[in-house]
Amino acid sequence: MSGIPEATAINLSTEERAELEGLARSTKTEHRLRQRARIVLFAADGMASRAIGRRVGCTTGTASKWRVRYSDRRLAGLDETGNRGAEPKYTAQTGRRILVLLDQPPPKGYGRWSGPLLAAALGDVDVQYVWRFLRGQKIDLAGRKSWCESKDAAFVAKAADVVGLYMAPPENAIVICVDEKPSIQALERKAI
Repeated sequence: MSGIPEATAINLSTEERAELEGLARSTKTEHRLRQRARIVLFAADGMASRAIGRRVGCTTGTASKWRVRYSDRRLAGLDETGNRGAEPKYTAQTGRRILVLLDQPPPKGYGRWSGPLLAAALGDVDVQYVWRFLRGQKIDLAGRKSWCESKDAAFVAKAADVVGLYMAPPENAIVICVDEKPSIQALERKAI
């Protein structure tokens, strides 16, 4: 008993053989699809994967791969779409976790979040992914200098009214801003 496993057997119906032969002979078919069809036809004739590889001009592994795929899914198995490559390491859930963390205050001793700080707080996310995600969302951590936190329950509605004045001022009206920084007293005035 040798340690080499048996090659996957391919049994073709008359219709399948005719379709594969048409693909293998066609000059309008992609080269790779022609090659796969030839691999399956040779496998159906009982040829070993190593011999198929030599005959078709591919590796033994390639011949074996398309033999097994055709055996599992028939003609659909010759298509390259589907499960290719590794599963993505980071998903939309990872992005939501980053956004949730940004809504929380940074750890004690830090004035604002940074990429490495976010990655460390998440624990299982690489800092490069954090930066890539933030760039994709057009979030500039350095741009978030300060913001108002109000204990007033109606603050959002009041702020919307003020912003509404700037965005769509009433007709024939002039909007003048007197003080945009609440709780900060202007101690020094300079004429420019």
